[in-house]
Amino acid sequence: MSNLEAAPAEVECSANRVAGTEVLHPREVPLGGPRAIRVRRTLPQRQRSLIGAWCFVDHYGPVSATMDVPPHPHTGLQTVSWLFSGQVEHRDSAGVHALIRPGELNLMTAGGGICHSEVSVESQPGAVLHGVQLWVALPDSSRDTARDFAHYAPVPISLPGATARVFLGELAGSRSPVHTFSPLLGAQIDLDSNARLDLDIDPEFEHGVLCDLGAIEIGGVSLGGGDLGYQGPGSASLHLRNAGGGPARVLLLGGTPFTEQLVMWWNFVGRTHDEIAGYRQLWEDADERFGAVHGYRGPVNRLPAPPLPTARLRPRRLPQRNEHS
Repeated sequence: MSNLEAAPAEVECSANRVAGTEVLHPREVPLGGPRAIRVRRTLPQRQRSLIGAWCFVDHYGPVSATMDVPPHPHTGLQTVSWLFSGQVEHRDSAGVHALIRPGELNLMTAGGGICHSEVSVESQPGAVLHGVQLWVALPDSSRDTARDFAHYAPVPISLPGATARVFLGELAGSRSPVHTFSPLLGAQIDLDSNARLDLDIDPEFEHGVLCDLGAIEIGGVSLGGGDLGYQGPGSASLHLRNAGGGPARVLLLGGTPFTEQLVMWWNFVGRTHDEIAGYRQLWEDADERFGAVHGYRGPVNRLPAPPLPTARLRPRRLPQRNEHS
């Protein structure tokens, strides 16, 4: 998914050092104009800009509106598409044409440059669109890698009072075969009513729990719908509770702390202002670095890049580590 803000602001991010669980509240962002869907964005923000290499978290729906995102560029990242309901058609300049379905991972590697489009597909009358779009920053050693695409449908695993689908990394004995360029974890966890779940986790990872549905608590701290609970490295366990009488659902994201400074603006992840400005100009010039999407039939052929801010873009501050003993 593109960041379609008309004037995307460069935000200098730093994390507050807090004891226990840190709660990141989302802000609403419109995608594509007055009739477009609205998403709840929890990363990046001033309080925290990264969880591991996860650098962008958009959570949307359930909504009956149409998603139609024309071809747009990316650099230096991987996009992770994960749906709870609905379907989205993906086309990219690597020649991939794929359908994104609920419970199935679609991961696109932008590397040095790619462009893609995303259009919701009505799988059945009255179907609603509901899911997340996530970005993973690529480390400097791999950020100019070739374009790529991976699809994976994880087999659900049973846990005490819960079911998990591990789409990246490893959790509870389930491992995804999908390649990432830094250690990562991504999993959907559905909890029964009033269920408690204690998970063994990698103490080298920091973790985020995105509350999609239900009355979720992480480490005894309550999360509202769309909130992202953060737990820093240093703990070998993570405690989840569904405090409500109905079902609950979360997305668990994790990774080793990302130690490289990033400049992130619009749909580009880079390292310097000049690099981002160069990517923008290449996109405006229809340079082959990004290629072209074939088969998209929308209102415009490609999204124009917004103007750069008048001030120079600065690297994001590295988050402080919030360790648990």
